[in-house]
Amino acid sequence: MAYEEYRRWIIDGIPGVGKGPILDLVAGSFAGGTAVLFTYPLDLVRTKLAYQVVGSQKLNIQGIVTGEQVYKGIKDCFSKTYKEAGIKGLYRGVAPSLYGIFPYAGLKFYFYETMKSHVPKERKNDITIKLACGSVAGLLGQTFTYPLDVVRRQMQVQRLSASNSHELKGTADTLVMILQTHGWKQLFSGLSLNYLKVVPSVAIGFTVYDLMKAYLRVPSRDDAVVEVVTSNRDSQPSTLHS
Repeated sequence: MAYEEYRRWIIDGIPGVGKGPILDLVAGSFAGGTAVLFTYPLDLVRTKLAYQVVGSQKLNIQGIVTGEQVYKGIKDCFSKTYKEAGIKGLYRGVAPSLYGIFPYAGLKFYFYETMKSHVPKERKNDITIKLACGSVAGLLGQTFTYPLDVVRRQMQVQRLSASNSHELKGTADTLVMILQTHGWKQLFSGLSLNYLKVVPSVAIGFTVYDLMKAYLRVPSRDDAVVEVVTSNRDSQPSTLHS
């Protein structure tokens, strides 16, 4: 929804702007940032709950601590995180998320729309083609931005880590710590597994979205923009006359 709205606002607000991959890149970037700001606290809680389970099992094997969990559930995690640091605590790590989502979401839409533009007209409605375009778009976008995702997750869970002797202050400090401690390869740790989730997810998301628009007979983006601009131009003379 945000992508469609940003795209329309840019076309309406900037006369002469071209309709092409660059427009999709900009609109997709802003849409991704908007989505992150609205949903980030949920992602933070999910990461903390998942991390404490893995972390507690590892510590039990080493015999360091008991298996008591820091958070008992979603509501408890929200409550404790808010009491510890307020709203700022619920958005800890949001900076690298925004750094990552702006290029990721933008590149995702950019690659998808670019590849679709090269598909022959008679095959544009082919589900297999849509899935292929979405898969490549997800793979390329994820590859370019994955290191920032690693930094974000490290910042989200650092308060639970017993190995940290000091609190990392921000994105740059976390990035330096990862490079000094584990090397640059750690920034791409788990990327291959992430492909198994992201690539089909992006492919299915784009494909179902396009199919639902066709099923609901929603006008194409360019047709909708042309209609809006035309109606605005037609209404202007009558308004001035009245």
